[in-house]
Amino acid sequence: MSKVALNRAMPIFRQRKRRKINLPLCECFFAHLRQSFSSHSSSDAEDYRDSDAHTPQSDNYNDARNGFTSDEEEEDDIPLARGIFEGGSEMGSYKQGDATYHILIERLVSSGQFSAMKKVLNRMRKEGRVLQEKLFISIIKSYGNAHMPNEALSFFYEILEKYDCKPSVRSFNSVLNVLVQERLFNEALQFYSDKKAAGIRPNVLTFNILCKALCQCNRVDGAYQLFQEMPTWHCDPDVFTYTTLINGFCKLNRIEEAMSLLDEMQADGCFPNTVTFNAMIHGLCKRGDMIRALKLMDNMLLKGCTPNEVTYNSLIDGFCKQGKLKKASKVLHQMMEKKCIPNTITYSTLINGLCKLGKLDDAAKILSGMLERGCRPNVFTYSTLMSGLCKVGKVQEAIKLWDEMKNSNCETNAFVYSALIDGLCKGGDINRAKELLWEMSEKGFIPNVVTYSSLIDGLCKASNVHDATVVWNEMLDKGHVPNAFSYSILIHGLCEDGNIEEATKIWKNMMDSGCNPDVVTYSALINGLCKAGRMDEAVTLLDEMLCKGCQPDVVTYNTLIDGFCKQNNIYRAMDLVDEMLHLGCDPSFRTCDILMSGLRQCGKIDNAGDFFEELVFRLAKKGRIHGASTVLEALLKKGFVPDIYTWTITVKGLCNLRKVYRAIDDCCTKVYG
Repeated sequence: MSKVALNRAMPIFRQRKRRKINLPLCECFFAHLRQSFSSHSSSDAEDYRDSDAHTPQSDNYNDARNGFTSDEEEEDDIPLARGIFEGGSEMGSYKQGDATYHILIERLVSSGQFSAMKKVLNRMRKEGRVLQEKLFISIIKSYGNAHMPNEALSFFYEILEKYDCKPSVRSFNSVLNVLVQERLFNEALQFYSDKKAAGIRPNVLTFNILCKALCQCNRVDGAYQLFQEMPTWHCDPDVFTYTTLINGFCKLNRIEEAMSLLDEMQADGCFPNTVTFNAMIHGLCKRGDMIRALKLMDNMLLKGCTPNEVTYNSLIDGFCKQGKLKKASKVLHQMMEKKCIPNTITYSTLINGLCKLGKLDDAAKILSGMLERGCRPNVFTYSTLMSGLCKVGKVQEAIKLWDEMKNSNCETNAFVYSALIDGLCKGGDINRAKELLWEMSEKGFIPNVVTYSSLIDGLCKASNVHDATVVWNEMLDKGHVPNAFSYSILIHGLCEDGNIEEATKIWKNMMDSGCNPDVVTYSALINGLCKAGRMDEAVTLLDEMLCKGCQPDVVTYNTLIDGFCKQNNIYRAMDLVDEMLHLGCDPSFRTCDILMSGLRQCGKIDNAGDFFEELVFRLAKKGRIHGASTVLEALLKKGFVPDIYTWTITVKGLCNLRKVYRAIDDCCTKVYG
């Protein structure tokens, strides 16, 4: 402890190196310092550990404002030797030893010893020493670093009321910044509203702090209102003010307002910087307006702003999301021509875009090129490619990439584990998937509903419904709430296993939990009921589905039509075809196959041609040419020859449709090049 005390004392003597040192006085100082620190440093540390820094902060703004207490009763015996300050002549209003006090306070607050700091301040006040505002600002910032916003707020009011030093806007902004950093946005606004009572005149930094805070919590209109208030305080917005608001508008997809503000900014003589343009370009790319984004980058260059990796990454991401990989690659080449080095985000964005289009080989080449250029992939890079490989069944390649990722000491995450477990389950390697789930839990990554659902789905497809039910119960025991997809998987598995009663029980649990079934869930249970021959219950469930606004799809209708055909109730099956046409659901090849089999089973195959030709006519008349062509193609595959009218109406519709598509393609070519 004596070494610490000596180290703290050294700056005092460095500041006085030009003076003649009083050696007896120094010996007295060091002796007292050793004694004082040995008795006080441990207690001050305990005071800090027991302080409010480690207890929940009060949410009451007035409590913080009025909560400071007088330190008159505190012991003013601080770890300083009185002798070192005695005998020095006064130099104006500044007394010998003030700098030492300031240094000591800064050391105390930087180490979190706020109780000791208060004692030093009290002693300085009693001795009539100079208390400068920069010292108070340092203390406020230290309270912020210690995550003690209420103490920082209380101390601000103590500055005037207790230490007789009128705080300026600098102190005010320091407290404001502490409150915002702790995300106490309402308290920050309340503090700002008290500026008149505190005698503070806000400056541009005050408004910038508040605008940033409001934009962070998506209260952009409030930030814009503050922006409009600035002229009344004779404050001119700077580039940071405009950039914050533009970014806030773009995050909420209010692009036109952001563009208007950018124009206003330049009209007022405030020139946007690279960050401003990047915020606007990112907003346009996020919206998919790539033409304006590219034009804005051209404007950026004309204004003398150099695009950086953030600019190019936004454009590459925008093109990748639209599936325009050639455009994205063009931007990448332009980026490298401008000597702007692509980073991990650049490569990861391209890999993600390629994976979404199924171009996994190209994605793997990008990863190899990335490594060759010395750019280290992150967990997102690896997980994107592994997920893409798993989706197309290339699980072994994904596992190989997984091993490569672990060997490169790249930290993994729950998403990677979930993607691999899903891929292994789809590939039928259930045992390896179980091992990964166990490893995931062992490494502290909590499996989520998606992870469990993947394993349950794999077990059901492997006809191991019993183990799937065990995993389901484990998921519930660990507090995970199943979603509609999870319920659909288990209900479908139970129905396929013939356990319709258990499936119905799970369905009831789903309804009781408040989880709304989707079309997949309804279709799964309808399929189970149809297989069990319980057609009345299946139709009742279809009616319930329609009443709740859930639109049946072609799979739902195919299941019901197949159920009625197997019961030789072909007329009820045809009624369902009429219903699906009325609801805008076109038949598929599977629908046609089911109806053909049903008609043959009932001995009415001779009427099949007439029935399907009428179906083609009805679809074509309603302009549903794809549906009409699907039925016509099914007819041809089954050996039926449509009449000339059926051919004419279908071919005419397809020709008209192709003209429309060709016009759209021509338009896109002219616009995008």
